Amino acid sequence: MTGMKKTTEKNLMVFSGRAHPVLAEEVARLLGTDLVPTSAYEFANSEIYVRYEESVRGCDAFVIQSHTAPINEWIMEHLIMVDALKRASAKRITVVMPFYGYARQDKKHRGREPISARLMADLFKTAGADRLIAVDLHADQVQGFFDGPVDHLMALPILADHIKTKYGTQPLAIVSPDAGRIKVAERWSARLGGAPLAFIHKSRRTDRPNETVANRVVGDVTGRMCVLVDDMIDTGGTIANAADALMADGAAGVVIAATHAILSGPAVDRLKNCPAVEVVVTNTLPLNSEQEFDKLTCLSIAPLVSRAIREVFEDGSVTSMFDGHT
Repeated sequence: MTGMKKTTEKNLMVFSGRAHPVLAEEVARLLGTDLVPTSAYEFANSEIYVRYEESVRGCDAFVIQSHTAPINEWIMEHLIMVDALKRASAKRITVVMPFYGYARQDKKHRGREPISARLMADLFKTAGADRLIAVDLHADQVQGFFDGPVDHLMALPILADHIKTKYGTQPLAIVSPDAGRIKVAERWSARLGGAPLAFIHKSRRTDRPNETVANRVVGDVTGRMCVLVDDMIDTGGTIANAADALMADGAAGVVIAATHAILSGPAVDRLKNCPAVEVVVTNTLPLNSEQEFDKLTCLSIAPLVSRAIREVFEDGSVTSMFDGHT
């Protein structure tokens, strides 16, 4: 027999960009490893340079980067990190994006618009990514944009368990901020003992981004603590208007639960002044001191991400983490 046969062990290596190193460090610690030392900086003309300080040949690489502001800079760094791994002969490259940049641009609302979420998937595939892991995509269809496996994680168990512990003794209602996220609200209802559902009927202005009008509550929320659930809070206008509408419709109180705390522009002031008693988010995106306020609670997504990475590395089941839903 010709040739040579050798059995090799799999080698998990975790890499982090500079956008949200605290989250990546916690993920690595829960996996029982350290982040791979990386040299990253900008040239004088702002071009990004990345080099790994250890050999990555033959490794199972997991590259973590949260797409936070300045979002285009961190996406570019993420792509360069993947390219460096491909050219250094990593065996498999998994892109871990707790927040998928441009996910809201998943379809054309009007003529001559881009589908930027698809472009993002194409860029990472071209860079050398074999697999994607993301948390609470804005639309499930984004999974189909990437030509390869996509593990869609849900922060629902983490958020819902917090809500159940703190407000479970009160009559609850699960409220979707629009009709399109009713399926997500149904999962929340199942997790919280079959709490009734409601949603906010709204119309979005096509001429001005991030603005909605004509809020109206569909469903009975009278006397109930309303859990207003969404995937992200950007400028806070939609969620604050929804909280006002719920209180005007007789709700006993409002708790806002969202995965991604983007908190752009006036978001913090809007959330401070809205009638919600608590705003619960996760740390998929970093929060600075100016974005923190008294009724904000930030839960760690690291246990969820680290478990998903372990399942992928050990050829386990990510779907089993969410009772068959992904």
